[in-house]
Amino acid sequence: MSQREYQVTGMTCGHCELSVREEVAQLGGVDVIDVSAASGRLTVTAPADLDDAGVLAAVEEAGYSAVRV
Repeated sequence: MSQREYQVTGMTCGHCELSVREEVAQLGGVDVIDVSAASGRLTVTAPADLDDAGVLAAVEEAGYSAVRV
């Protein structure tokens, strides 16, 4: 099981959270996606190692920027 946390900038509301969640969900093999606009955190859990570049690209596709923490 692999869990990674990212700091996402620019999210301000539930719609922002949904946008990020939907883009990250398109990555294969993701089990749990937890997004909080209030804290600016994204936590992604998957059964195998996650591709950081893929997660970061998905967040960017949603219109935000992120860094792994």
